[in-house]
Amino acid sequence: MATMTRPDVEPGEARRLDRATADLDPPFAVVDLDALDANAGDLLRRAAGKPIRVASKSVRSRAVLRRVLDRPGFAGILAYTLREALWLAGGPDPVSTDVVLGYPTADRAALRRLADDETAAARITLMVDSVEHLEFLDAVVPASTRPALRICLDLDASWRTAGGRVHVGARRSPMHTAEDAAALARAVAGRDGFRLVGVMAYEAQIAGVGDAPPGRPVRGIAVRGMQQLSARELAGRRAEAVAAVRAVAPLEFVNGGGTGSLERTTAEESVTELAAGSGLYSPGLFDGYRAFRGRPAALYALAVTRRPAPGLVTVGSGGWIASGPAGPDRVPIPTYPAGLKLVPSEGAGEVQTPLRGAPADGLRIGDRVWFRHAKAGELCEHVDELHLVAGDAVGDVVPTYRGEGKAFG
Repeated sequence: MATMTRPDVEPGEARRLDRATADLDPPFAVVDLDALDANAGDLLRRAAGKPIRVASKSVRSRAVLRRVLDRPGFAGILAYTLREALWLAGGPDPVSTDVVLGYPTADRAALRRLADDETAAARITLMVDSVEHLEFLDAVVPASTRPALRICLDLDASWRTAGGRVHVGARRSPMHTAEDAAALARAVAGRDGFRLVGVMAYEAQIAGVGDAPPGRPVRGIAVRGMQQLSARELAGRRAEAVAAVRAVAPLEFVNGGGTGSLERTTAEESVTELAAGSGLYSPGLFDGYRAFRGRPAALYALAVTRRPAPGLVTVGSGGWIASGPAGPDRVPIPTYPAGLKLVPSEGAGEVQTPLRGAPADGLRIGDRVWFRHAKAGELCEHVDELHLVAGDAVGDVVPTYRGEGKAFG
């Protein structure tokens, strides 16, 4: 399979975005609905018939979540905090009545809200990976004072090799083996006030690591080898763990995968649903995959505020750095005009960002430079609104979580 080049916005697309947002003053963010819908369709194609639970942290706008969930093939939300889950599942018009919390929670106040609301308790599934989590939940909201809490077990999907001395993947759950999963399933089943309904295993080393990093062919070969070995090991172990848990309790769902692993994960019979979110916006970190090519759907515009020297311009703001290990892959990507790059000695700054490249001499004060964020939903932590572009016009303006006064991270 040939390595795909980075999917930069084509000049014609950037001019279309300029026309659609001509009356707006930067900084502002857009979601290109044509690109969003194309990416959603591609995710469904790659899922090959299994439903996709939408990872809300990669979207962070209720309006956009609703648009995606309106498409057949997307079902339910994978939330990242309990307060967020309560918000998305609550009210007279919930975004979804099927919300799985993707991470364990230690939010006592939110747990008390959940325990006081039978409707919310029926719509939200909590994540656990140890008996300690069960004990914490019982201590905060005793079983005698609450409806039964829906529980999903978080199986560690990392690859452990060399006798366990080498760990490849995210450090998440201590529940790694089928025996671990069966023991925790029995612990859940043996306690009042819990109902075991699901298993999740997120293979971060496959779904979240590009196998064709631009300009790094040797690393790409190493990553592909790792992912092939890891996927083979995980498929067997996940099937064994799911079978062990099903021997204890019937399951409503087994969730796995992410944007970067849909083809692999959907092929596993033990997995009943997939998870994805970043692929909807197609941020910079997802440029380095051979299996798919997303269309940049979420971008932001900054204004040129200085021209300090030939071949240099400075834009206002810009330092919207992605979470994760600090490195060049976490910085924003100057996308249009093509050919602009960050200045290594300054990087992306909080209040201004210098850019170097041949297009700089053609830019004037007030002109725009379009950027892509390295991650997906984190862009929404910097803006109150998303301008939804359809064709050559802004069709709607919708709030981000931040714009609705919500900060969950």
